Amino acid sequence: MNTIIDINNVSYEYPGGRRVFENLTLELNKEETTFLTGKNGCGKTTLAKLIMGILKPTFGEIKLFGHSTREMSLGSIGERVGYVFQHPERQLFAASVMEELTFPLLFRGYDKDEVINKAEKMLDIFDLQKVKNSYPYFLSYGEKRCLAIASVLMLNPEYLILDEPTASLDIERIGVLSQVLEDLKNKNIGMLIISHNKDFIERHKDRIINLEGGYYD
Repeated sequence: MNTIIDINNVSYEYPGGRRVFENLTLELNKEETTFLTGKNGCGKTTLAKLIMGILKPTFGEIKLFGHSTREMSLGSIGERVGYVFQHPERQLFAASVMEELTFPLLFRGYDKDEVINKAEKMLDIFDLQKVKNSYPYFLSYGEKRCLAIASVLMLNPEYLILDEPTASLDIERIGVLSQVLEDLKNKNIGMLIISHNKDFIERHKDRIINLEGGYYD
């Protein structure tokens, strides 16, 4: 398998002195679905933010597609790696659900009709048609999560990071999400998924990494 994400001897220390990782080395591969598990506070979300360049390692280096995240802008990382936050409302900014889906691609100059058609398909997949004109902050938590996932998928990421994607989703929506992930896997899209949902993990896992005290097994 080709390595997409290369984490080499990474340490990270929060302001105030709390160290989360100590010389962490890990490879994440293309076409592989990896689950990141561990107790709350063990560093799962911190690791996702380090990979995305939102945080920078105190020591060590992270490479995406062969390039150091220290030398990449957040925008250039986001063009290739899709990231759905643990708290989806933090990445929703538009005035309507439809605008949330379409604005990034329209801003980049994509054909309007193609973008709208793609957004309509996302609305259908995630059962968001009835709220397409609603302000995202007025959605239920489950709807916000589905919208956040859909908006990331609109950009056709080469790799996907999902932080607790099943949280607040009912069984039906989890089933929809599972089908979406299976379709992505069939397209050779690799994924790193943070989750405590044992059934969800068992259904999709190629690999499980359990973090504990800044290390993994």
